[in-house]
Amino acid sequence: MSSDAFRPFLINKDGEGNFRLTVRDVRYNSQGYPLVTNVMQAQLFKTAAEAKTWARVNFQAKAGQYASK
Repeated sequence: MSSDAFRPFLINKDGEGNFRLTVRDVRYNSQGYPLVTNVMQAQLFKTAAEAKTWARVNFQAKAGQYASK
Protein backbone atom coordinates (compact mmCIF):
# COMPACT_ATOMS: atom_id res chain seq x y z
CA MET A 1 0.00 0.00 0.00
CA SER A 2 1.52 3.32 -0.97
CA SER A 3 1.44 6.27 1.39
CA ASP A 4 -0.54 8.24 -1.22
CA ALA A 5 -3.49 5.84 -0.96
CA PHE A 6 -3.50 5.78 2.86
CA ARG A 7 -6.03 8.08 4.49
CA PRO A 8 -5.23 8.50 8.19
CA PHE A 9 -8.58 10.00 9.20
CA LEU A 10 -11.77 7.95 9.08
CA ILE A 11 -15.11 9.69 9.57
CA ASN A 12 -18.12 7.50 10.17
CA LYS A 13 -21.68 7.98 11.36
CA ASP A 14 -22.90 6.10 14.41
CA GLY A 15 -26.39 4.71 14.99
CA GLU A 16 -27.53 7.89 16.73
CA GLY A 17 -26.64 10.14 13.78
CA ASN A 18 -23.43 11.58 15.25
CA PHE A 19 -20.17 11.62 13.32
CA ARG A 20 -17.05 10.09 14.87
CA LEU A 21 -13.41 10.60 13.93
CA THR A 22 -10.92 7.73 14.00
CA VAL A 23 -7.20 8.46 13.66
CA ARG A 24 -5.28 5.64 11.96
CA ASP A 25 -1.55 5.09 12.08
CA VAL A 26 0.28 2.63 9.81
CA ARG A 27 3.69 1.18 10.58
CA TYR A 28 5.42 -1.56 8.66
CA ASN A 29 7.18 -4.54 10.19
CA SER A 30 10.55 -5.81 8.97
CA GLN A 31 8.86 -7.85 6.22
CA GLY A 32 6.88 -4.89 4.90
CA TYR A 33 3.54 -5.99 6.37
CA PRO A 34 1.38 -3.03 7.45
CA LEU A 35 0.41 -2.74 11.12
CA VAL A 36 -2.57 -0.41 11.53
CA THR A 37 -3.52 1.22 14.84
CA ASN A 38 -6.98 2.84 15.11
CA VAL A 39 -7.85 5.35 17.83
CA MET A 40 -11.44 6.60 17.91
CA GLN A 41 -11.66 10.10 19.31
CA ALA A 42 -14.12 10.76 22.16
CA GLN A 43 -15.68 13.83 20.54
CA LEU A 44 -19.05 13.62 18.78
CA PHE A 45 -19.77 15.86 15.80
CA LYS A 46 -23.09 16.87 14.24
CA THR A 47 -21.64 16.99 10.72
CA ALA A 48 -18.70 15.49 8.87
CA ALA A 49 -17.46 19.02 8.17
CA GLU A 50 -17.14 19.65 11.92
CA ALA A 51 -15.10 16.45 12.27
CA LYS A 52 -12.80 17.54 9.41
CA THR A 53 -12.32 20.98 10.94
CA TRP A 54 -11.46 19.43 14.30
CA ALA A 55 -8.92 17.12 12.63
CA ARG A 56 -7.31 20.07 10.83
CA VAL A 57 -6.95 22.02 14.07
CA ASN A 58 -5.78 19.14 16.29
CA PHE A 59 -3.88 16.88 13.89
CA GLN A 60 -2.90 19.23 11.02
CA ALA A 61 -4.98 17.14 8.61
CA LYS A 62 -4.99 18.15 4.96
CA ALA A 63 -7.55 17.77 2.20
CA GLY A 64 -7.60 14.28 0.75
CA GLN A 65 -6.57 12.58 4.01
CA TYR A 66 -10.15 11.64 4.95
CA ALA A 67 -12.07 8.45 4.35
CA SER A 68 -15.70 7.82 5.22
CA LYS A 69 -17.60 4.70 6.03
